[in-house]
Amino acid sequence: MKKNWLLAVGLALVLAIVGLAGCGSGDTIQGEIEAINISSQQEGIWVTGQGKVFAAPDIVTLRLGVEAQEASVAEAQTQAKEAMDKVMAALTDNGVAEKDIQTQYFSIRRVTKWDSEKEEETVIGYRVTNTVTAKIRDTDKAGAIIDAVAEAGGDLTRINSIGFSIDDPSAYYEEAREKAMADAKAKAEQLAELAGVTLGKPTYISEGIQVPPITRGVVYEEAVPAPAPETPIVPGEMEISLSVQVVYAILK
Repeated sequence: MKKNWLLAVGLALVLAIVGLAGCGSGDTIQGEIEAINISSQQEGIWVTGQGKVFAAPDIVTLRLGVEAQEASVAEAQTQAKEAMDKVMAALTDNGVAEKDIQTQYFSIRRVTKWDSEKEEETVIGYRVTNTVTAKIRDTDKAGAIIDAVAEAGGDLTRINSIGFSIDDPSAYYEEAREKAMADAKAKAEQLAELAGVTLGKPTYISEGIQVPPITRGVVYEEAVPAPAPETPIVPGEMEISLSVQVVYAILK
């Protein structure tokens, strides 16, 4: 009996302590933490620095393939396969590595037209489309490769787009980062001077990278015999942008 009484008293004391902690000091501590967080977020000088560099692309990416339409699926598939084999051979023969060729899209679709007499859609054939992306690491050969692909695939060739990129842009990011931090510091120093305060060290830094892709539109909508002069491809330059958000302390 005595043992049960002691157990009941102990349990009551525990519940009382937990209740007091939840109703009293807990609310005060939570309020202080929120106040500290809000205060710390509003203090300092907040600036955004921008850094930009320009670089010549060293990779050309083609999105290309073949499209065949025949009365039956088997006929369309046969034509598409034969044409695609020739296109793949043209790519590899011109120095494009197999690891840089990847299938992006494949489809077999019915082709229909409206029959006004029957007032319904009728199937007139089947279309097979096979599309790959090919990375060309020698940008000077891009025009010649486009011509070779167009000739290999004949009228079934489709070259949908061309894009440019940099294989390893890390060095350019480092340069852009330096410029962004210098820009942020210059802005913060000017703001501190205008406000009549002393600029402290950074207390927060956040980075954002923006590399806008350079992608051109359709090169060949319908394939034509390869022209005698080589197709001109001009990579130009890419802009690599990087921004940093920096918060500087204010020395009092």
